Amino acid sequence: MLVIIGGGGQTGTQLATLLIAQHHQVHVIEHRRDVLSRLHRELPTEVIYEGYPTDLLILDQAGVEQAQVVAACTISDADNLAMCYLVRTRYQVPRTIARINSPRNGWLFGPTFHVDAAFNQAKIMASLIEEEMPAGAMLTLLKLNRGDFSLVEEKISERAPAIGQTIQELSLPENCVIAGIIRDEQMVVPRGQTVFQAGDEILAVVDSAGAEQLARLLTTGKI
Repeated sequence: MLVIIGGGGQTGTQLATLLIAQHHQVHVIEHRRDVLSRLHRELPTEVIYEGYPTDLLILDQAGVEQAQVVAACTISDADNLAMCYLVRTRYQVPRTIARINSPRNGWLFGPTFHVDAAFNQAKIMASLIEEEMPAGAMLTLLKLNRGDFSLVEEKISERAPAIGQTIQELSLPENCVIAGIIRDEQMVVPRGQTVFQAGDEILAVVDSAGAEQLARLLTTGKI
């Protein structure tokens, strides 16, 4: 899968690193000289494209016509919106994700500008406070605009029912996909035979109905 990331800041760099570790093809577009200097130290040179992520020529060079996903991670909300709009209307990229820098602009990140999913840190924090989420509970990383799905993170506790079971063996909720496992600060690509271990940080896409069931499997079995 080809993923194009607009913006090589810390968010874009970390996203690129995780995707490369999962053996995806990644192209990062960045124009700032100081950021480019750091990128060349942290990422393979062949994935870096110098220019503005809203420049049609740069997008063409980065292979946007073959991209399955575009992630707009610049420090400008206007650029992130413009990038999503361009890649959908001009190149028909099937999936767009955008970073929201200013919470007041959150309402713009939706169908009008062809943003399929938006990462709004302030909204996530507000949701956690509203739900009075206790320490160690499941963390919602991203609320998807389409359907009742979220990207969540949960750390497997010492007495979790999932320990010692494979993904294939575990009775996961019907609408749940394990997207990644972080183990010893390394990304483990989930397979059917991957065995869950205590301390694993699980990234999953799940609907609200299945989130509680998933939390039970990964923690103590109680909510």
